Amino acid sequence: MIPTKICGITRIEDAKVAIENGASALGFIFYNKSPRYITIKQAMSISNKISKSISLVGVFVNQDQSFINNAIKNIPLNMIQLHGDESQKFCKKFSVPVIKAIRIKDKESLDIIKKYNVDGLLLDTYSENKFGGTGKSFDWKLLNNFKNKPIILSGGLSPKNIIEAISIVNPIAIDVNSGVELSPGRKNHKLIQQLFTNIKNTQSLGFNFE
Repeated sequence: MIPTKICGITRIEDAKVAIENGASALGFIFYNKSPRYITIKQAMSISNKISKSISLVGVFVNQDQSFINNAIKNIPLNMIQLHGDESQKFCKKFSVPVIKAIRIKDKESLDIIKKYNVDGLLLDTYSENKFGGTGKSFDWKLLNNFKNKPIILSGGLSPKNIIEAISIVNPIAIDVNSGVELSPGRKNHKLIQQLFTNIKNTQSLGFNFE
């Protein structure tokens, strides 16, 4: 099955359901302008109550290196996802693997990918006033020339469109957030179950969130 991160986790009950259904990783969003914002202390509380076999990914937006390192150390995090305007140089400053998020609007957006040499590239939907969590998908066919790139696909993914998205993009992993929610930060357990039912026969390309 394709590696899957359930992002925007704020509650222990949602974390447990995601893990029980087959999530490879959970995502904590530490950007305080996000409706799915969680504090380091809250994330520590959740991480202490779940299996250490699940990978934990911290999502940051233009935040200080010291703040990110504090989260890495105390939760602890297996990977970090940089979702703002961070440079390639900044991405190289950390002791854990780094995923760089790129917001896709059109073909020109793809040029930004060339600037980064990181452990994973997460492609999300562009928005003028949001760094992510739009609940909308972008035109996956824009990625036709990037079939061999290590892409983690995000942006408006749900049980309804996940198989189509995987078949078009062939990503190394998927990142699902609003598509399995009741409301921002509160997951719909039935939708999580349906998502994993739908992707159970997909193939893994060897990527893992570690």
